[in-house]
Amino acid sequence: MKKIRIGAATGFYGDSIIPAIPSITDGNIDYLCFDALAELTMAILQKDRQKNPEWGYTKDIGPFMETLLPLCVEKKVKILTNAGGINPLGAKKVVDEIIKRLNLDLKVAVVYGDDMMSNLEELKQNNLLVNMQSKESFKHNDYELLFANAYLGAKPLVEALQQGADIVISGRTIDAAQFAAPMIYEFGWEWDDWDRLAKGMTIGHLMECSGQAVGGNFSGDWRSIDLINIGFPIAEVDELGEAIITKAPGTGGLVSRDTLKEQLLYEVHDPYNYILPDVVVNIADTCLEDIGENQVRVYGSTGKPATDTYKALIGYADGYMAEAIFGYSWPDALEKAKSASEILIAHMERDKLLYEDIDISYIGYNSMHRSVINEPDPDLNEVFLRLAIKVRKRSDGTRLSRIVSPLGLSGPPFLAGMLGRGRATQLLGICPILIPKELVEKQVKVEM
Repeated sequence: MKKIRIGAATGFYGDSIIPAIPSITDGNIDYLCFDALAELTMAILQKDRQKNPEWGYTKDIGPFMETLLPLCVEKKVKILTNAGGINPLGAKKVVDEIIKRLNLDLKVAVVYGDDMMSNLEELKQNNLLVNMQSKESFKHNDYELLFANAYLGAKPLVEALQQGADIVISGRTIDAAQFAAPMIYEFGWEWDDWDRLAKGMTIGHLMECSGQAVGGNFSGDWRSIDLINIGFPIAEVDELGEAIITKAPGTGGLVSRDTLKEQLLYEVHDPYNYILPDVVVNIADTCLEDIGENQVRVYGSTGKPATDTYKALIGYADGYMAEAIFGYSWPDALEKAKSASEILIAHMERDKLLYEDIDISYIGYNSMHRSVINEPDPDLNEVFLRLAIKVRKRSDGTRLSRIVSPLGLSGPPFLAGMLGRGRATQLLGICPILIPKELVEKQVKVEM
């Protein structure tokens, strides 16, 4: 029975590529796939492109390719990534230049057409600018829009592989599709073979967050796991869609039923109906079975027909956040911090600093669990007050700095470790919508 081996690289923009290197050199993989995009990432990339129209892709794609390509050529490993962000053509240009400089013979395919910014007026005319959660109409002309992208599935990635690509760079294709596309291509799965598509997407979902599947963020016995030398997951998949998840020999981390079970449920709202562009997955049918050291068998996922819509996400500027963080030490650290927050609120009212929302927390006491925490320990060594406000104008946010600073000499004893003084940063608002697939697919392109 034919099998392929797929390795995971980065799980987000900013992740390390180093744990993926042993997968190439010692993991006997055929494909290396990495996800690079999140909602916040798209906004970051849009701001990059506003500074320079040539940007808009993840900037680490250049140094990553410099490192990976010679190894991938030697081991005959193909690469898929959505690091193209909102400018996949720009990312391809960067990679092409590296290939030329390294004197390599590689074909690069680019997938684009997920950008819906130019389609918003058409979508409005068709009453499609409706928030899929609140059901409220989205008045796009009322906002400074940052991005609008449909979430594409594996189809254009498979098309790129069919054209002979060694490297596939895309824009907003979903995370799991980077991993499922090689399976669909290599095994010739049909687009209505729902159970096998579901199995492929489930494996992709297990792989897409890289280190999180192999012991990172593990809530079990994390102390016994070597996270210093963590290796990223590898999936050995057969043509029926069953897989063994493992990692490269000699690397740290842990592959177990429990580490994978946590990743399986990550970011899934309904395990019985996990809606993806190419299939609706019932991951509740998924079986995870420990079969050896750092080896877990994955099987059983089932699927249902895909929906006739793509999810798209519109990102827009949604005001600013101004934040101040500073600490107080024992004795009475929490009492001092609470007194400081009362002073700040009174002074904001005095200075007529109006805000739309406010959040006050005490780091070291309640910043994570809020209402479920126990009564405060009166002997806390230190507590940091965090006060954040949402304002409509950046200038209103920066006014917070003038209100915060006097606490240095005119507040409770003794203020220390000031980490923020009211610097205003832009907030991102998002509106998820559903778009008929035919409106998106007519503009999706695959180019070599």
